[in-house]
Amino acid sequence: MFDSLSGRLTGIFDRLKKRGALTEADVNGALREVRIALLEADVALPVVKQFIESVRAKAVGEAVLKSVTPAQQVVKIVHDALVDMLGPAAPGLDLRGSPPFVVLMLGLQGSGKTTTAGKIALRLKERERKRVLVASLDVSRPAAMEQLATLADRAGVISLPIVRGQTPVEIARRALDEARRGGFDVLILDTAGRLAIDEALMAEVAEVAAVARPHEKLLVVDAMTGQDAVTVAKSFHEKVGVTGIVMTRMDGDARGGAALSMRAITGAPIRLIGVGEKLDALEDFHPDRIAGRILGMGDIVSLVERAAATIEAEEAEKLAAKIAKGGFDLEDYRKQLAQITKMGSLSSLLNMIPGLGKLQGKLAEAKLDDKLVKRQIAIIDSMTREERRRPEIIKASRKRRIAAGSGTKVEDVNRLLKQFDDMQTMMKRMQKLGTTGLMRGGLGALLPPGAGLPGGGRRPF
Repeated sequence: MFDSLSGRLTGIFDRLKKRGALTEADVNGALREVRIALLEADVALPVVKQFIESVRAKAVGEAVLKSVTPAQQVVKIVHDALVDMLGPAAPGLDLRGSPPFVVLMLGLQGSGKTTTAGKIALRLKERERKRVLVASLDVSRPAAMEQLATLADRAGVISLPIVRGQTPVEIARRALDEARRGGFDVLILDTAGRLAIDEALMAEVAEVAAVARPHEKLLVVDAMTGQDAVTVAKSFHEKVGVTGIVMTRMDGDARGGAALSMRAITGAPIRLIGVGEKLDALEDFHPDRIAGRILGMGDIVSLVERAAATIEAEEAEKLAAKIAKGGFDLEDYRKQLAQITKMGSLSSLLNMIPGLGKLQGKLAEAKLDDKLVKRQIAIIDSMTREERRRPEIIKASRKRRIAAGSGTKVEDVNRLLKQFDDMQTMMKRMQKLGTTGLMRGGLGALLPPGAGLPGGGRRPF
């Protein structure tokens, strides 16, 4: 998400920084480009107009144009304006009040509403230690109730037993009664969706809301639908009232304008974002972090949080001990590759590292996508335990067998073994140098003898 917009804006500001001193014409020219980039990213026109006017009012002032780093000042103003556009940071869910706390899930069919209900249930159970009951009010879509029941089972929460023939309002009343009698902290009601907004949908949702009196009315919107998502959000907010928005498919390759427009158009805060298909792929929405990613500043905080949530401390300590003893093998390498896949796509991880978002094009050219990681895991899975421990025994016949078993080519197996061999060489060099030697020689000390450094430097010894 935002890859195209981020690339455009980064290019605009990079050119601005090269000018040194800036004039009002320079800033206005850059803002015209920013305006076009935002419109092409599907940001709503009224939002773009307000955004540009806000930035221009602050960016063409004397204090900015005559500052030591005027371009940096303009970028800071744009960053702050993006944060304002996205809205203040909002808590995931407001759980204040007496239980059962009722969450009403709203949205069109196909927006990811039911999956998001399962994700929120898992989140509340694991993070908040809440007892959660989920209930499907979708009596029209085939297998909708079974889908939610399956997700509830995966999340380890209770789903309301299915009783055929009941209306959505009757199900809501039964769910409320069960939540009260069962001592549940949270009740999540998954309403029915439609392919488009119509009076029947709104009437049904309004009737359910009147009975359930929800604490939260969360609208689930697919970020991939662009301006249609903004229209949907506006309609639901005007006719039913929305307390928060959940943006799904934020890990996709859409232009991202819907997310930027949502807060300004509806006034409702974006509370959570879906960043994958897995049940734990749900994150808090942080406007400042999203603004940083859009402007190529990265998001180290989110990267660290994601790593902390997926990396097991005990496994990390075991790996560190094996590396210290020089015992790192292909089985350990496979675990590290699997860890990367848990943290998300390569492109999303790159966007979180300051400055590396610019490498997206080169990443695509080199075909270093998520399929590469999965392919390498498949190759290692096709090896015997002995081959993983002692890769030096993998010769021609073994390589052919491994390639056939993993659905790859011998060249792919060779490439993996070469990468692993290079990694082992670097680890041995680090172990030999020790902390003192590494500090004295720098990264150049890790290069093989005779290897040149960027800029013509040599390896110091």
